[in-house]
Amino acid sequence: MADIITVAVVGLYFVAMLGIGFWASTKIKSTEDYLVAGRSLGFWMFILLMIGTVCSGMSLLGVSGLGYKMGWPTMWEQIFVPLSIAFCIIFFGVKLHNVAKTAGYVTVQDYLAHRYESPTALRTLAAVAGIIVSLIYLVGQYTAIAIVLIWLFQIPLWLALLIATIVTMAYTAIGGLYAVAWASLIQSIILIVGVLIMAPIIIFYAGGFTHVNEFVASVNPSLVQPWMPSGAFAIPYIFSFAILLMVGLACAPHVINNVLAIKDVKYFKWAPLIAFLIYLATMFLLKFTGFAGLTMVKEGVFTLPNVPNAGDFVILYGIQYALPIMAFWAVFAVIVLAAVMSTTDRLMLTIGAMFSWDIYKKVLKPDADDKSVLLLSKIVVVLSAFGTMLLAISPPEMLASLIWMGIGVMLATFAVPLLAGLYWRGATRQGALAAMSLGLVSSLVVGFLNYFKTVAMGIDFAKIPMHFSFYAFVIAILAMVIVSLLTRKTAEKVLDETQTGWYFSKD
Repeated sequence: MADIITVAVVGLYFVAMLGIGFWASTKIKSTEDYLVAGRSLGFWMFILLMIGTVCSGMSLLGVSGLGYKMGWPTMWEQIFVPLSIAFCIIFFGVKLHNVAKTAGYVTVQDYLAHRYESPTALRTLAAVAGIIVSLIYLVGQYTAIAIVLIWLFQIPLWLALLIATIVTMAYTAIGGLYAVAWASLIQSIILIVGVLIMAPIIIFYAGGFTHVNEFVASVNPSLVQPWMPSGAFAIPYIFSFAILLMVGLACAPHVINNVLAIKDVKYFKWAPLIAFLIYLATMFLLKFTGFAGLTMVKEGVFTLPNVPNAGDFVILYGIQYALPIMAFWAVFAVIVLAAVMSTTDRLMLTIGAMFSWDIYKKVLKPDADDKSVLLLSKIVVVLSAFGTMLLAISPPEMLASLIWMGIGVMLATFAVPLLAGLYWRGATRQGALAAMSLGLVSSLVVGFLNYFKTVAMGIDFAKIPMHFSFYAFVIAILAMVIVSLLTRKTAEKVLDETQTGWYFSKD
């Protein structure tokens, strides 16, 4: 399929990303520069970094693929995901940024260790849990990149994964958060402008908004309802889905760590609303593109490949038939790659930070010099990149399901210790350890049983009415409350230093 123009366009994009990495490397003088960009991010850089970090392989391929499969009931996703940025900034960002300025936090684990007076146990558990969930999430991003490169160049899966790994890993390892932030600025602009241009073309090629909507209703009336009558995207599921995406994605380590890098807390005033509106408009168009793809498939315009995750290809085939000019395919491929890589690079850097800073520097070798910590972070970025590449060799049936699994584990593991730590003065170290460990284990167990459609203890886990993470989230809440009420309270001095209480900011 690929010609010289296609190779040139995609190659130019890859070279530009590598160039950003090399340029950013000249600005790095310390580990703090590498991991939090010297706390120097401006307003638009921060907004586009947040959009780019939250926007992932699911945002283009998964969102349209889910719309293709389940229709309008999945539109709730396009409300809850943009709200996660607002939730992160309002409920986590304002307070964490204020405390971090004084305490010098580099990662969210620094906050947890300080707030719960647990410099070793909780920090280590949080870092290990963060690495596990980030690796799960990262596999989904690689799957999305591979789908694009396979479609465009007709190359085998292993080669597509190798190309994606080398490029993303290189500029991230070289340039740290400076590179990730500048890359996300460019990638987010490419994504937003590209979707605003390309999505309407696909929709109108399918017959326009009205025709698409009427045709989807004729295929299955349930596809144009606000929710499904039962199962996934029925009302109970949507409730758990709101918690999953709004809170789970907001507290994900690769998302929440961004609030530590902003230059001025005043940027938080308008950032939630602006980020929400930009992302909402973009995601709505992508979802409707999935509906348009369903219309074109049923009308015989094109046929999707015979693979388990065929729905994830719908937007690619849609643009291929709506714009039968190969150069446009290359441009669209860059749009999809930009969306995926904007999350992939941040995940890699987060994994490197949690191992080098939280485990190596803060636990294993407190006297480690800055140079060795910086070097180790880069090494871990490389190892995590190639490790998850191997895990992505066998793609999931639906990309969105793998992404949601990663977010679900993040919700069950981090949401309760963070929210309780920031707002409840009664939350204790033992309560946080219990909530985090039980949340992590229960989410992995229930998620496994649900994914593999297991029947155990008389329960058909494939048919549980809510997303599996909700049950683990409830277990984490109960663990936090019960254990905290039975254990010694945190020192008042620490609670004051971490601004714990029912307010967003003392300023």
